[in-house]
Amino acid sequence: MTTPDFNQLAQDIKLWASELGFDQVGITDTDLRAEEPKLQAWLDAGYHGSMDYMARHGMMRARPHELLPGTLRVISVRMNYLPFEAGFAATLRDPTLGYISRYALGRDYHKVLRNRLKQLGDRIEARYAELFQGTSDPLGEWRPFVDSAPVLERPLAAKAGLGWVGKHSLLLNESAGSFFFLGELLVSLPLPIDAPVEKEQCGKCVACINICPTGAIVAPYVVDGRRCISYLTIENDGPIPEEFRPLMGNRIYGCDDCQLICPWNRYADASPEPDFSPRPSLHRPPLLALWRWSEAEFLKHTEGSPIRRIGYQRWRRNLAVALGNGPANPEVMAALQQALPEAEPMVAEHIEWALATLARRQDETNKKTRLLIRCIEKGLPDHA
Repeated sequence: MTTPDFNQLAQDIKLWASELGFDQVGITDTDLRAEEPKLQAWLDAGYHGSMDYMARHGMMRARPHELLPGTLRVISVRMNYLPFEAGFAATLRDPTLGYISRYALGRDYHKVLRNRLKQLGDRIEARYAELFQGTSDPLGEWRPFVDSAPVLERPLAAKAGLGWVGKHSLLLNESAGSFFFLGELLVSLPLPIDAPVEKEQCGKCVACINICPTGAIVAPYVVDGRRCISYLTIENDGPIPEEFRPLMGNRIYGCDDCQLICPWNRYADASPEPDFSPRPSLHRPPLLALWRWSEAEFLKHTEGSPIRRIGYQRWRRNLAVALGNGPANPEVMAALQQALPEAEPMVAEHIEWALATLARRQDETNKKTRLLIRCIEKGLPDHA
């Protein structure tokens, strides 16, 4: 039987990953014992909010070998998603437009990355069959994951050398910032592992903590999900707490503030991947135009988009808050009033809040948003 050269196979895997459009790949083992106390403390504090799935599998999230028995290595990949025309400042500056987190402007990344990871797994399986030709030693089961299973993807990516976990809890890379997706391929091969980054490079910087509109980064590396605008607009399926509504501004799906303020994102590269190019109907969209979408139009415009998962009612809820944070335009107030009689109870609550808010004040730009815009214009000239 031929003894496989796992060093060569690891190099081949990285070459294939590059050919499939991944911007970086690393290999690590499954040992995340150091993460278990931090995960448990985060859950015990209730920072996961209504995301019950975060606690459902116990510590399996930190034990990939339990998720897929026989797993020896995790192949961790990243793929840049920042569009060429991101329009950060232009959208945040104009309260009549809706701001959508830039990862969600194009096609659903789950599908894009998972399909590429499956192709990578198929290539590995084919090469393994060549190496073990004429024997009965199979590769064993392998599985791709993209934010779709109980896996601590950021600590795994950090162990695999793709970067370090920043104070906003996202993975940072010194040459690519943080505007990238992560994915994992669990395999049963004893591949050589890559060295992690020697140390995190956030230093004394706390810009992400200070800029967060809702104060969701409660300590370095610790995010209270219940306060995070991404959680409030996406994961949360109930009313948005009233204390956070004025702080959301025109953010209707997710939030990028902690990434935009980060100095490392000066080095973020725009992605040439056409699947991540902004859809015209979602890029710098007028809030009033989005508000006028019927449910059928919402489903049409969000087909194949990660936005569809929140459904029409949560979409309307988010829009109502953003409209309430905008200028007291008679046309906006009339549109909100017209929708109120037939609105679902949750949406109606937010419409009433928006109408009351518009009635008692004129447009006021959040101080943190103004600061953020100035920083974007200075530090991200190619993507602002």
